[in-house]
Amino acid sequence: MVVIGAGQAGLSAAYHLRRRGFVPHRDFVVLDADDAPGGAWAHRSPSLRMATVHGFHDLPDFELPAPDPQAPAREVVPGYFAAYEARHALPVVRPVRVTAVRAEPGGDRLLVESAAGTWSTRALVNATGTWTRPFLPHYPGHFAGRQLHYADYRGPAEFAGRTVAVVGGGASAIQLLSELAAVGRTLWVTRREPVFREGPFGEQDGRAAVALVEERVRQGLPVRSVVSVTGLGPSVALRRARELGALHREPMFDRLTEHGLAWGEREVAVDAVIWATGFRAEVGHLAPLGLREAGGGIRLDGTRAVADPRIHLVGYGPSASTIGANRAGRAAVSGIVRLIGAPAAAQPVPAA
Repeated sequence: MVVIGAGQAGLSAAYHLRRRGFVPHRDFVVLDADDAPGGAWAHRSPSLRMATVHGFHDLPDFELPAPDPQAPAREVVPGYFAAYEARHALPVVRPVRVTAVRAEPGGDRLLVESAAGTWSTRALVNATGTWTRPFLPHYPGHFAGRQLHYADYRGPAEFAGRTVAVVGGGASAIQLLSELAAVGRTLWVTRREPVFREGPFGEQDGRAAVALVEERVRQGLPVRSVVSVTGLGPSVALRRARELGALHREPMFDRLTEHGLAWGEREVAVDAVIWATGFRAEVGHLAPLGLREAGGGIRLDGTRAVADPRIHLVGYGPSASTIGANRAGRAAVSGIVRLIGAPAAAQPVPAA
């Protein structure tokens, strides 16, 4: 068995594999592209503190020790992941960047290819997340200032005294506004009118939001994030952005200009544009399997790819949250046990 990715979803799947009797290294391995534990958290902005993290759920059977609210999330969470791997003796092999997954010619196994070697397995859990595929929409025109995606943002200090346009309507945009408005001027631009949810987000609300995302996945359509259908709930970052007067939203501009953004004849000059426009699923290595539907997405039944029951996707679509990733890891392992019946070895074979 091979798990690709050692973020929250991959570690959850690995935990449940071991819990169901699969022996680490003999029966399953986890291949991780990074040099160290942490997944996407290791690449977050140093300015993201635990107090402003947009929700975090403990991994199964090991609680995150109460962190200092002002501690950088990119240090706390990777440290927690490292401790989790050690506590449960999870067989993470790194750095291994998977380049392709193919059906074994003439056989019933899958070949997981990388520069570090090729693994042969009867089933696969894909937990590669989205962080490595930031989405940058195209708009006409040319801007002479700096443009960057949220994935490349490293804190507000370099934008002190500047005017920054923040494009996007999710939690990442709110984090940016809460930091940048404290050191300079901000312009908030979103495609849709933001929906602010003042009350608590209950379990029933969560299930309804997940159901909306899950329906697209069942239809083989490109996935939307769970956050995109929940609205912006109460948070430290939202409160801070509101206090700073940074929540005055502008509709999407028509074009970029040399000095800023334009809506018809109106132009606003800015020094930088930060695109908080989300991410796309990192599934390019699965392309040889032909899993994509005509609608552009991978159709799932739960976590199982409809086009190939050997493949389970976790941290994808409705499970792209820390609590969703935990549940998806358990569900994927249950599906694999039903498919193969007993622990099966994932033995390294010579590279193709």
